[in-house]
Amino acid sequence: MSSELTRRGFLVGVGAAGAAAALGGCATSTSSKTAKQTGGKVTLQSDLSSPQAKAAMEKLIAAFNKRGGAQASLNTVAAETFRTQLPSYLTSGNAPDVYTEGAGSVARAYADKGLLLDVTDVWKSMGNYSAALKNLSTDSKGRQIFVPTAYYWWGMFYRKSNFAKWGVQPARTWDEFVTLCKTLKSKGAVPIGIGAGGTPGTPWVASSWFDYLDIRINGAAFHRDVLAGKHSFADPKVKKVFSQWQTVLPYFDPKGTARSFQDATTALVQGETAMMLIGTFFADAAPKEVLADIDFFQFPIIDPSVPVAEEAPTDGFFASSRSSHVSGAKDLLTYLATAPAQELYTSQSSGISLPANPTAKDSGTALVVKGKAMLANAADLTQFFNRDSSDALQPTADNALVKFLQKPDQIGSILTDWQTAATQVRSH
Repeated sequence: MSSELTRRGFLVGVGAAGAAAALGGCATSTSSKTAKQTGGKVTLQSDLSSPQAKAAMEKLIAAFNKRGGAQASLNTVAAETFRTQLPSYLTSGNAPDVYTEGAGSVARAYADKGLLLDVTDVWKSMGNYSAALKNLSTDSKGRQIFVPTAYYWWGMFYRKSNFAKWGVQPARTWDEFVTLCKTLKSKGAVPIGIGAGGTPGTPWVASSWFDYLDIRINGAAFHRDVLAGKHSFADPKVKKVFSQWQTVLPYFDPKGTARSFQDATTALVQGETAMMLIGTFFADAAPKEVLADIDFFQFPIIDPSVPVAEEAPTDGFFASSRSSHVSGAKDLLTYLATAPAQELYTSQSSGISLPANPTAKDSGTALVVKGKAMLANAADLTQFFNRDSSDALQPTADNALVKFLQKPDQIGSILTDWQTAATQVRSH
């Protein structure tokens, strides 16, 4: 979340009514007044490919189509494929109409290239969404270009039954976390799972460790400045992040850079690994019958003097400025913003995401209550690496962080190379 959006403003808005709640080439913007209107269904390109999330999206589109009027079709692709292909989707001559995406810098960057549809009129029909969410959905020209539908948290997730079996408790501080890792390893468990590989790969998951260590050691403001290019990735304060990370690398899953986060989820569920830093979306890749056994703890506190920030990404949808079905796309976005639509998605998926609509009810599970409380108590909120920087910068993090996991003794050259790559991206 950008610095002008405070934690309190975000949570009060999203949580009123109980807190239920690599760019391509430049393109010429096409407004809703000039876009070509054709027949056929509105196409929704989705990266929600985990089994439960995909099924929930299918139910959501079926419900939209039953309403009469505009009709939509759903096309689901793997998340990593979606991310790498999104610039091509948006610049193609036959672009899909609506897309799943995250709020913040990513959406704004595509809007600045003239690739996103102005949906300011959709916002006028959305009711009392918070000012913070509206700002997060607004481009540099003051137009709304994004419709938020959910937000969620990251944490150290684990199975309660496994922690009970191993006789361990969640950690609150970094020292407690290191002790927990040592104990788990002594009992034959792999303490920390990670899914930074696979086919198609999910190396971006490693960014969560960089994000959290940086906001715990240097604070959220410094972290945002690093991502904005105001500090070098080779800065000594950034190197301190990796020195801290090195202390727990011996406890990471040695298969972690070969597994996707979905495979890492399976390893966690099966007890092969003990815990994993991940967002709540991982639950859509877990069997529903084990969700009651899933719990999490807050990423450990490292320096008590640093205000505690948490990652709280906002998800939703935007539409292509090249859409051939502008009125239908806006009709779909309007529907997706409603409380019934968001409650339907929550009920059909893992139920751990939090609706963005302030009148929508969440699942009310103990896990959700705990997650909302953690965000409410945070001093600040960030989004995620690419959402606070850009999709174009994410591959530079992927390369640097995976290499660090594999060759931590080369941290000096890794950070220098990362800064060089980031400078090249920013110069384009």
